[in-house]
Amino acid sequence: MPKIVVKNLDNKIISSNEMSVSILKMLQDNFIDWMHACGGKGRCTTCKAIILEGEENLSPLTVHEKRFAEMNALKANERLTCQCIIEKGEIIIKVPETSKLPHMKYSD
Repeated sequence: MPKIVVKNLDNKIISSNEMSVSILKMLQDNFIDWMHACGGKGRCTTCKAIILEGEENLSPLTVHEKRFAEMNALKANERLTCQCIIEKGEIIIKVPETSKLPHMKYSD
């Protein structure tokens, strides 16, 4: 069962009974607002997350993520939540400063 810990949302823990689900879908299914300006189509980087732990539990980079990485718009420890699939286990993520929403209370 995939599990996400969102470090700067007071270590909020969410899980899903679905296997191979995107980070964004799992966040939305658990009623966590997360910026995604292009509607989750991999056309921007507003939904990116910083991966603190568990990168080995994620799918390989998608074509969209590779493109943004080549443009230096995604760092090595960042993934697009709309594209990245949690294949197994647990990940620990953080919302980047540039993607924080004004109505959310962050713990860092």
